[in-house]
Amino acid sequence: MRFTGFLVLSLIKQSYRYQNMSHDNSPLKSAQPEVSRRDFVKGSSVIAASTALTSLSTKAATLPYSASYGPLSMKTCKATGLALLALPEGFEYTSYGWTGQIQSDRTITPTDHDGMAVVAAKQNIICLVRNHELSQGEGAKCDPASGRGIYNPTQYGGTTNILFDADSGRFLSSYNSLGGTIRNCAGGLTPWSTWLSCEETYQENSGYYHGYVFEVPGFGISDGKPIREMGRFSHEAVAVDPATGFVYETEDAGSSCFYKFEPTGAYGDLKSGGRLYAMVLNNTSRVDLRGGLVEGTTWDVSWQEVADPDAINQRCFDQASDAAIIERGEGCWYDDGKIYFVSTSGGAANLGQIFCFDPRKQTLTLVFESTSDSEVDGPDNIAVSPRGSILMCEDGGSNPKRLVGLTQAGETFTFCENHIALDQGDVQTIDQVYPGVAENFWDSVGPSMNGSNRRSFSSREWAGACFHGRWLFVNVQSPGVTFAITGPWENGAL
Repeated sequence: MRFTGFLVLSLIKQSYRYQNMSHDNSPLKSAQPEVSRRDFVKGSSVIAASTALTSLSTKAATLPYSASYGPLSMKTCKATGLALLALPEGFEYTSYGWTGQIQSDRTITPTDHDGMAVVAAKQNIICLVRNHELSQGEGAKCDPASGRGIYNPTQYGGTTNILFDADSGRFLSSYNSLGGTIRNCAGGLTPWSTWLSCEETYQENSGYYHGYVFEVPGFGISDGKPIREMGRFSHEAVAVDPATGFVYETEDAGSSCFYKFEPTGAYGDLKSGGRLYAMVLNNTSRVDLRGGLVEGTTWDVSWQEVADPDAINQRCFDQASDAAIIERGEGCWYDDGKIYFVSTSGGAANLGQIFCFDPRKQTLTLVFESTSDSEVDGPDNIAVSPRGSILMCEDGGSNPKRLVGLTQAGETFTFCENHIALDQGDVQTIDQVYPGVAENFWDSVGPSMNGSNRRSFSSREWAGACFHGRWLFVNVQSPGVTFAITGPWENGAL
């Protein structure tokens, strides 16, 4: 499958879904429990439509086999021959972009891989843009070799662009595309084939203020200029509604808001300015979403304008005095007319929540709250799969860290586990495939904490999950590596 930009991706997704689902357009009742996640699909289109997961099809729930794809077992990487991941039967993967690997622009691949998406395509060649959550002095800089696209020359964060042949399943090249930023955690793709990279910080450094969003083209290099009107705060992720061009933003802070940026320029022009708003629920000041809530609860949404999004001494959160309070807003994803976003440590058990915002109805619904670490512990980045299920990148206390699926029936399952453990010989093996790793790897990730020859990275977080055709792309943040996974997707829910 080939597409360029998010609008085409959305159309491809629909080919997997039922075409004749009915929809109940009756108004949702504010702040009332609608239906539990385990009631999402029980044969009733009315029940399905009354929840925020109407955009998640019922197909996977009616498949004649396991939605979870079955038990996991260790699989070897097609590129390096090392056993790194546990996956269901029939799945395979390759790796690329290892920390220290020499890129096509002769720069060193930075570490701390984070948010990522397929941003653009030219025939079978697709471009992923990948964040690097780096601060000053952490390994190699993200600075483009051209010297362009650098914001603050003292800082190390930024993005790299990766080219991949979707037909042959081969990674082709990578290069630095944005530099001089701090802690580029997540972000989001746009319908106009760019990536919005978000700084997860709120600080001043060397005369530069940080906490901004930067735009990166799919095939090219960023101009390195922050989009100040989108707000200065501890950004995490964004999702763009292709119907309006509005950008929805999450904030990774203990008390945070969910924001909307309405550009005033032409469609796709974010740099000509706009207005920033924070989400208010039920016209009530400071509705607190951090505690235990009933899944299916729905609120009416209105918006409070942030008067000075680029304020030096006042947080956007404090300016939006009526905005709802979210516990560490993180992953954010558009799918089929809805915006899904994560509260990583929200909920009664502090294990994570997923909300769904409907921009047409102007409603917010809690669609999932983890009650046990056996479900998921700290979901971070998320992506909606071609079959409509949600894939969560885990970043909590579990070890090994997991990629966890959330089905349309509201059930969770482990799709993949991180079992990366490397010694000097393993790094030499990787270097034979990807030169530069042996020379630069340990300087970036640091030595073993216990002095052993073999260092485990199984507790390191997943990030940047995204789908394209038969491929799932995803990162492990440290040691910093990107995986392309494929297999019998039709046998389960993703």
